[in-house]
Amino acid sequence: MERSATAVWNGGLKDGKGAISTPSGVLSDAPYSFLTRFENAKGTNPEELIGAAHAACFAMALSAQLGTMNFTPEKIRAIANVTLEKLDAGWTISKIHLDVAARIPGISEAAFESAASSAKANCPVSRLLKAEITLNAALEKAA
Repeated sequence: MERSATAVWNGGLKDGKGAISTPSGVLSDAPYSFLTRFENAKGTNPEELIGAAHAACFAMALSAQLGTMNFTPEKIRAIANVTLEKLDAGWTISKIHLDVAARIPGISEAAFESAASSAKANCPVSRLLKAEITLNAALEKAA
């Protein structure tokens, strides 16, 4: 299986503009620029997309891990906070912090933490990234 995305950039770093697209059409000429990356202009940026990919991958990996333990989650909500900072070597994604809250009937806190740690280590996006990846897992109780 292979997936792709296309980015087109026009102009210089600070005055240029780009667009990101995917064959699925989920992203279709989504704008990105210096202002969307380093300020708060409307549009996306690579770090936001990496965060989205990591959160989605982690949530699926956690569901898979829970399945091997005979648990079915009602809900998993994952947030990936991506840190981009200027280091001596240049701009670097230095870390990603995962926050996850899940509703899983019948699971113990220890089993949940074990499943979350395993998902963090084995999610394909986690394995791809060389940044520090941290995790905060919160188990929500069923109503």
